Amino acid sequence: MHNEFTAIIEKDDDWFIAYCPEIPGANGQGLTKDDCLKSLSDAIKLILEDRREDAFRGIPDDAMKEVVKVA
Repeated sequence: MHNEFTAIIEKDDDWFIAYCPEIPGANGQGLTKDDCLKSLSDAIKLILEDRREDAFRGIPDDAMKEVVKVA
């Protein structure tokens, strides 16, 4: 699955700081822009995995589940 999100990047002294407005709480940092974006990507992945786990709690076992692709 391929997803694209927006990274807002700012420079703070020697550090690059980034956040993703589409995923509240997703932040990254690094001494290089690439490291910062990798950190943000990792944070987005963790948040989405956690939200997915939370979303499936309480769904009845006999409920139908299908994959929906968004282009």
